[in-house]
Amino acid sequence: MPIRENKFARRARQRGETANANTKKLVLRDQQPTVEEQLARLEEDIRRLKVEFDIYFNGAAKRPPYDTKGRVETLIKRLADERTLSFAQRYHYNSLAARYSSFMQLWRRTMQDREEGRGPAQRRQAPQAAPAPESTRATFVCADARSDVQTVRGLYDALVEARRSCGESADDLPFPRFHRMITEKSEALKERAGCERVHFSVAVSDGRVQFKAKAEK
Repeated sequence: MPIRENKFARRARQRGETANANTKKLVLRDQQPTVEEQLARLEEDIRRLKVEFDIYFNGAAKRPPYDTKGRVETLIKRLADERTLSFAQRYHYNSLAARYSSFMQLWRRTMQDREEGRGPAQRRQAPQAAPAPESTRATFVCADARSDVQTVRGLYDALVEARRSCGESADDLPFPRFHRMITEKSEALKERAGCERVHFSVAVSDGRVQFKAKAEK
């Protein structure tokens, strides 16, 4: 004869099942890669894709690396829809997307050269002739740098990411020192130009960081 559960045993069993379900959800959530991990993976896959295309254009591979290319494009689209990116992460993403776009233009031209029967010497030279891609410019407008810490932090993160993309260290510029510098610079610029806000921008051009400040009329 089957033993019926009393209500206490039934509630305990239900609580256990709910706890197990929540634990599984947490485990699945923890297994999802973070934004930083996805950006690092994208950067590595773009580097690998460039190597694989160079190998293909030099005749050492029979087919283009479409699998790696598809993986890169999927990750670019996924990160483009990510709404939790910080200023620095968005800047890093834009830099990688611009680099990939520059490579794709080069590869399309090189593929066209092959189809049109141009010489192998030209084809081997083409992958090395790509201009250094320029990242998307990050801009910030600040009315009171002393109290608007969030905007200054975004500006700092973008500058640090730009330095890293150029192989430069930002250890010599901690945020408190940067905050003081921006506060002094913005107050001096507002007084000199008679404006109420200051427009800051960070970009990378020709492998160098460009950091500018101007009066916002």
